Amino acid sequence: QVQLVESGGGLVQAGGSLRLSCVASGRTFSSYAMGWFRQAPGKEREFVAVISRRGIKTLYTDSAKGRFTISRDNAKNTVYLQMNSVKPEDTAVYYCAATDRDVGDPRPLRQSDFGSWGQGTQVTVSS
Repeated sequence: QVQLVESGGGLVQAGGSLRLSCVASGRTFSSYAMGWFRQAPGKEREFVAVISRRGIKTLYTDSAKGRFTISRDNAKNTVYLQMNSVKPEDTAVYYCAATDRDVGDPRPLRQSDFGSWGQGTQVTVSS
């Protein structure tokens, strides 16, 4: 298991921006595809974005497309989620997660593929 620590959450007004960061332990960060998930009160955890091992392939849930950008810096063992034009419905605890499978190799990833999870960081968007 790889240890993951998220940061960057907080309170932001609708229309504003936040950048979440997730730092991973170890020297094998580049062997993991990385994902961001979120969970709002009373709702199931949902997929937000994922990035492949080399950072070439990215996928987003429909509500995030055009507003959020996932990226990674393998030299820093860090994955980011840039959140622009945030909406109140983005309010949730955001988690980063790691899987030793790669994106779409050989099948689409599922939540159960992610074996390592961070502690979460709260994002609250006010109206």
